[in-house]
Amino acid sequence: MSDAKRLAGEKAIDYVEDGMVVGVGTGSTVAYFIDALAGIRDRIAGAVSSSEQSTQRLRGHGIEVLDLNACGPIPLYVDGADECDPGKRLIKGGGAALTREKIIAEAATTFVCIIDPSKEVPVLGRFPLPLEVVPMARSLVAREIVAMTGGQPVWRQGTVTDNGNWVLDIHGLSITDPVGLEQSLNQVPGVVSVGLFARRPADVVIAGGTPPLVR
Repeated sequence: MSDAKRLAGEKAIDYVEDGMVVGVGTGSTVAYFIDALAGIRDRIAGAVSSSEQSTQRLRGHGIEVLDLNACGPIPLYVDGADECDPGKRLIKGGGAALTREKIIAEAATTFVCIIDPSKEVPVLGRFPLPLEVVPMARSLVAREIVAMTGGQPVWRQGTVTDNGNWVLDIHGLSITDPVGLEQSLNQVPGVVSVGLFARRPADVVIAGGTPPLVR
């Protein structure tokens, strides 16, 4: 599977143009993209990073990491996903970076999602849906989730996001209306971000393989 991740990460370099500020996500597939990006670091203006983990890897390659506030809209964001449906809607947040990932995706003109083929599903929900929540609201949000969705929220104990919050993972969902569920969960007080990328899905999905499949 690591070969598929590497192939997807390297294929995403095709979308990087000279002078770009490149949005960079988080995770094992993105790590291959960062390593490939290092080979053309002199051609780009810098990167906006979604996590401290990715920031360290980028800087280790000599790539300047920029503040999104200083960049405005960015032309390209490359990130992985935990699941992807045929509409290019995603579940993300397995690495607990979902809020910053969602912010950069919103700021990007083109969102390229890089995955291995095992992440492709007909309906989202096999992978537990992450929510970033304010710590004091964890139990409140969990009760609301049960009432709203019938899913089973599990606190990801020991995980603190880069924003200082906690993560709930919702098990047992079959998400037939990703946009509607994303909107509903966003209205629950205490929810910082929902790991559904449906209102703003990926524009391009690259599934690693020989050759990588682009759709």
